[in-house]
Amino acid sequence: METYEIGLTGLLFSFLLLLIPVFISYHLRLKLISSTVEGVIRMILQLAFVGVFLTFLFELNSAGLNILWVFVMVFVASHTVLKNAELKTKYLFPMLIISMVVTNYSMLLYFNRFIVNLNDLFDARYLIPIAGMVLGNSLRANVVGMENFCTEIRRNENRYLFNLSMGAEKTEALLPYLRRSMRVAMKPTIANMATIGIVFIPGMMTGQILAGASPMVAIEYQIAIMLAIYVTTMVNLLLGILVLIHKGFDEYGMFKKEILRGA
Repeated sequence: METYEIGLTGLLFSFLLLLIPVFISYHLRLKLISSTVEGVIRMILQLAFVGVFLTFLFELNSAGLNILWVFVMVFVASHTVLKNAELKTKYLFPMLIISMVVTNYSMLLYFNRFIVNLNDLFDARYLIPIAGMVLGNSLRANVVGMENFCTEIRRNENRYLFNLSMGAEKTEALLPYLRRSMRVAMKPTIANMATIGIVFIPGMMTGQILAGASPMVAIEYQIAIMLAIYVTTMVNLLLGILVLIHKGFDEYGMFKKEILRGA
């Protein structure tokens, strides 16, 4: 089945849609016009670069270069998590990126070998798009979870210190906050899984159908990628909070407020 190209005319009509949110923002004084324009420009530049670069990667299909590009993706994702969670990178970045590299590479290799059954585990057409979907979907959970954990600790500092004074170990006193933060952060991912197909058709499935794949093949891939996303998101989140616990508290169990941006 032929995939229709959108072309410049189609893109022009896409940009015309932006007049709607601009109109709403202007009349309601939401002050979102400049950020919207900036976001769109950055999206265009980044996607243009990625489009050219991925074309090069797919044609070359070098395992070493593919692995390096995924590392760059993990590197940027780790930095983005800390930045959006309002945490200073110099304290947490090294351990966080190590944990995310191990988790994401393990999932990618498992996915390509046992689920897709590829002969070339580092095939660019599978490794890079799947890495992008897994990382992109786990970013929000990491940001929400780590930010929520810090907020809960600061909000309930007296209760936490009381538990320490009563003889609780640091990990024991922090466990309720870890549980709460993980539940809050994982709810959107669980909600997405529960509503796929009925409420919305996700991007990967849509892309495969538009590219000519049968709906059943698209569904198989979507189920597999959603399970991979869920597992990777939970492991990334857990390791991220554990890194925060390890680096964000002193030997007496006191929270280091200097790890927070603006502190």
